[in-house]
Amino acid sequence: MSSFKYIIFLTALLSCMSASAQDSLKVISAQQVMEIVKQFHPVARQADIFIEKSKAEVTAARGMFDPYLQNSTAQKTFGGLDYYYYNRPEISIPTWFGIEVSAGLEYLSGNRTNPEETRGETNYLGISMPVGKGLLMDKRRAALQTAKIFRTASIVEKRNILNNLLFDAMTSYWSWVQQYQVYNILTNAVVVNEKRLELVKTGFLLGERPAIDTTEALTQLQNFELLKSQAWLDFRNSGLELSVFLWTDAARPYNLPSAIIPADDLQSSSIATVTTPDLNNLLEAAKKNHPELIIYDYKLDALGVEKRLKFQELLPSVNLRYNQLGKGYDVLKTASLPLFDNSFQYGLSLGIPLRLSQGRGEYRIAKLKITETQLQQSQKQLEVETKVKSYYNELTTLKSQVALQENALKNYLTLQRGEEIRFQAGESSLFLINARENKTLEALQKLQELKAKYYKTENALRWAAGLL
Repeated sequence: MSSFKYIIFLTALLSCMSASAQDSLKVISAQQVMEIVKQFHPVARQADIFIEKSKAEVTAARGMFDPYLQNSTAQKTFGGLDYYYYNRPEISIPTWFGIEVSAGLEYLSGNRTNPEETRGETNYLGISMPVGKGLLMDKRRAALQTAKIFRTASIVEKRNILNNLLFDAMTSYWSWVQQYQVYNILTNAVVVNEKRLELVKTGFLLGERPAIDTTEALTQLQNFELLKSQAWLDFRNSGLELSVFLWTDAARPYNLPSAIIPADDLQSSSIATVTTPDLNNLLEAAKKNHPELIIYDYKLDALGVEKRLKFQELLPSVNLRYNQLGKGYDVLKTASLPLFDNSFQYGLSLGIPLRLSQGRGEYRIAKLKITETQLQQSQKQLEVETKVKSYYNELTTLKSQVALQENALKNYLTLQRGEEIRFQAGESSLFLINARENKTLEALQKLQELKAKYYKTENALRWAAGLL
């Protein structure tokens, strides 16, 4: 499927407009741009990869709790003397609580074997466990808990990435919309002035208008044609800037053609009817749901795991190992024998650093990291609240500015219409009409600029609250 056909298909698929099918092939809305960015932009896809990597890290951390099967065998013969031969398969099963269960078989033969070893066929079933250090937390459990925390945090991180990406995309979209509106305004102005020039020429030929009026009309037309040419350039360049965010499902960049135009019409949109969001609700939503703030919660959870792990360094190292021994290879029979009765082996080791310098230092560092992160979170929360309030103030101000500019435009239109009536009555000049028209068009372009800025600020407000 070609790039052009692809974007047309995608636009039609995501379309929520009421226009005809033929017209929908030529327009694209803000919502459609957002959907395309979320699905196909490389940064959005990288965020998905980030989540998959965090899932793989959890799987890797779980690997430290996988059962482990091993076998060791050796034989020595020298000078015709059979020193030893042994074969020892063993399986060990780590558990979440720090206890490791093991079972194995042994075969030992030879004339020079270790007297501590048992010759022949034997088996054992045993456990080893830390009683002090490592009982409540060890590196394996800490690694798995941390990996799980970051796996959940990766989903929030994706939200943060998309929040920033969509903010940039929507800023480019509304700039594109604004430039298209300016181009339309100047296109209409050129059409009006072309007709006016023809009327003035006709009036001159009939002896009703002076020759200078044709020059006046032509100059005005040429000025608008120049402005229209620049507006078309600005529209195309803004389309290129928007194209940065438009990609195909084949991970290829898509250049937005001039045949596709914005679905949102600033001239027909009414800012006055748009409901301004409640500031308190936005602040509360930002506090609870802003991804940058939530990420700090996960960082604190991970640091809490690290703190519990470092605390273990302050405890004595006490390790217990017990093996139940049995003749032959029947491990199940050995498991049924009473503990510490006739056939068993156990060991107990104890150790502790006399000053605990490393343990005290690392535990102190872990607590300081938590305090540091809490301060960073408080600072970030203040920054988020400040941004929300700032954009909210800008939004409410822009809404009032749009209303003022709409009234000013009406007045400029009234003045222009009045000047045209006076001109038709022979009481004015084409120069004054052109001056009025220039002011009207400036006011109209300013209105589109304010409306575009309003929608940009509206998106910026949602971005600041972490809601894009």
